[in-house]
Parts: sequence; structure tokens; C-alpha cells
Amino acid sequence: MTDLAERKMRFLFALRSKGVTDTRVLTAMENVDRGIFVKGHFADRAYEDMPLPIACGQTISQPSVVGLMTQALDIQPRDKVLEIGTGSGYQAAILCELARRVYTIDRHRRLVREAEAIFAQLDLTNITALTGDGSRGLPDQAPFDKIIVTAAAEDPPGPLLAQLRIGGIMVLPVGQSDAVQSLIKVTRTAEGYEYDELRPVRFVPLVEGIGQD
Repeated sequence: MTDLAERKMRFLFALRSKGVTDTRVLTAMENVDRGIFVKGHFADRAYEDMPLPIACGQTISQPSVVGLMTQALDIQPRDKVLEIGTGSGYQAAILCELARRVYTIDRHRRLVREAEAIFAQLDLTNITALTGDGSRGLPDQAPFDKIIVTAAAEDPPGPLLAQLRIGGIMVLPVGQSDAVQSLIKVTRTAEGYEYDELRPVRFVPLVEGIGQD
């Protein structure tokens, strides 16, 4: 077995051992090569279960957290999904393996451009990447079946809650950026919103507005 194949096998084993058990999610994460999204001198750590720095002071999330967030969304083949925080594009690429359509927003133009180049390289045609203020969501495409936020807010942003269809699910980290954050699953019901706390996490903060780069 080649070293790369062995590292990828260990990668999938690590996901399972951390609680990622959904077969569809594991298959999607096997299909999407994280190594393509990790550049520079961190490239040799692409298959380790750890967050890594990317451009614009952001990070590519720990694979097990990506897997657990994706699993919590319970994405169905006909779903339309909104991602807030494109980052490297890795999470969006996994989402598009599972959903009908994925919209992803980031406040950093450079990250959106770089992610779009990878999506084109991988021929992922059901992703639309946009530069914008993710805290406001994407009202002209709402409602969404699922929403995932990859940056921490103190509370689930109101505009995003409003853009979730009844029966829809949003998964996001909530808490102060310099303290322990909790991964929250929000389910919209006809009566309101149900909240489930999944696990402690640490994400970069959700920032309003558009970056300068």
C-alpha cells in the first residue's frame, strides 16, 4: 500500500472513531481529497485530523468536525444548502456530493476565487460561490433546506434562521470567539425553533461585512 493510500485509510478510520458513522457522509469525505484544499508547507498534514491555517487568517476545519457537522445536517439528495464561510472550499465540496445545490458565501474575495478554481478543477457544477456578508445569508435564494455556518456567532443570526424552511436544519458553532463554543443544531418547526447542543468546538468568529482582500 502506498504511503498516501495508507494515510487516507487512517483518515477515514479517524473519522469513524470520532463519531462520523453516516455511510453517505463517509463516502463523500472519501471522494473529496482534502489534500487538494491544503496548500503550502501544511500540505503533508492534509490527512491528519486537525484544523490547518489557510489564507486571510482563516482555517480549514478539522475533518472530524466537518464530518460531524455534515452528519448533523442530514442532507437529502434534493436539498438546497447554504454554507456561510467558504474558506478553502473543502466543506462545500463535501456538501455538493450529498445535496442537489450548494450556495457558499465568504467575506474574503481571495478565498472565493481560490475555492472556485478548485471547484472547476474537480468539475463540481452544483456549487455557487459568492463574496458577501454571510451573516445576512442569501435571501434571494431562500428558503434553504439546510444551512451550515463555519464561523462562530454569539447567537444564531436572525436572518439565517428566517431563511431556513420549516423542517429545515441549521448547524453552527455558537459562543464567544475566545471561549469555549458549542456546536448547535437548530431545527425549524411550525411552532418555532428547536435547539440541540452537539459538542464543544472552536471556530474563527463570524464577522459582518466584506473583507478587504
